[in-house]
Amino acid sequence: MRAYTRASAWTAGTFLALVAVMLTSATIGPVRIPLDRVALAALDAFAVPTAATFYVTSVAVPAVGDLPWLTVDLVYSSPLDFAVPDQQQLIVGEIRLPRIVLGAVVGAALAVAGTVMQGFFRNPMADPSIIGVSSGAAVGAVTAIAFPLFLPFGIQVSAFAGALVAAFGVYLLATEGGRTPVATLLLAGVAVQTFLGAITSYVIVHSGDSIREAMYWLMGHLHLANWSDVELTLPVVLVGSVVLLAYARDLNVLLAGEEDAHTLGVEVERTKRVLLAVSSVVTAAAVSVAGVIGFVGLVVPHVMRLLVGPDHRVLLPTSAFAGGAFLVAADTFARAGPAELPVGIVTAFVGAPFFLYLLRNREVHAL
Repeated sequence: MRAYTRASAWTAGTFLALVAVMLTSATIGPVRIPLDRVALAALDAFAVPTAATFYVTSVAVPAVGDLPWLTVDLVYSSPLDFAVPDQQQLIVGEIRLPRIVLGAVVGAALAVAGTVMQGFFRNPMADPSIIGVSSGAAVGAVTAIAFPLFLPFGIQVSAFAGALVAAFGVYLLATEGGRTPVATLLLAGVAVQTFLGAITSYVIVHSGDSIREAMYWLMGHLHLANWSDVELTLPVVLVGSVVLLAYARDLNVLLAGEEDAHTLGVEVERTKRVLLAVSSVVTAAAVSVAGVIGFVGLVVPHVMRLLVGPDHRVLLPTSAFAGGAFLVAADTFARAGPAELPVGIVTAFVGAPFFLYLLRNREVHAL
């Protein structure tokens, strides 16, 4: 009971911090908008789906032809209508909020996946890219940018598919006889990351005029965010995070070692498969819309572990909200200067010194 009370208190605190960071971020930009107007405009922008239209289109697949594709159009309406000037409502509701909300979703996804990976591998240096998810997404996205006729599915779909193929490829390489040793999985992930990095470099070298777009995608970005990106990413991240939270107790037990976890009634191999699969899907959803953003999944879980302790029942939800707040703050800094920076550069400026701090700290040796 005490753990759930602590989880509720810390989760509420970090959620309020996330809301405060998001509202403050929405006041910053070429046009300054007071905080109270931002809050009212954000409430006006809140909408719920009231109708849906389903129709079948087609998608061209090389060497296969056109395949049917089910498309869904949702109709949204807002239940609130506060008096906000049209210009400020447009800036907040259609320009700043999509980017801020997507930043919060992506930050939460990377932080949750990083927390699970560090617990799963019992390695404080683990992050969501450790099993090749980010590298696979990079290959898919860069190939779609450089050779759009070869991958005609769009950058996001190609990145998502590349991430999943890489993650499950690593899993299959590391699995033998129904068992997946953590050390083998880790080494297979490093090898696949290196191999996919070479493919990405080769594609970039031959990308011609698309090299700038490819490099920008690789550095992480949120400047093209829209509500459609949020609609695609939020449900995946939300459902995945709930599933991972349901396995928080098993993750706690796995920290004691697989043999002890089996003795305590945990189905070790099944739990490992679920944790890996769901973490990979959550990471793939985030990377496909925002590019490769490093260090969020490494830094945030460590900071929250220092604050709330190692219990994943508390650590997972607090890391999610803290990760969202961290990425929104980093993106605000990235777009507030005279020349906008890719947000991945800002997170690396913060994450790299913290990584070096970890190398000098006892947290490297114990979770």
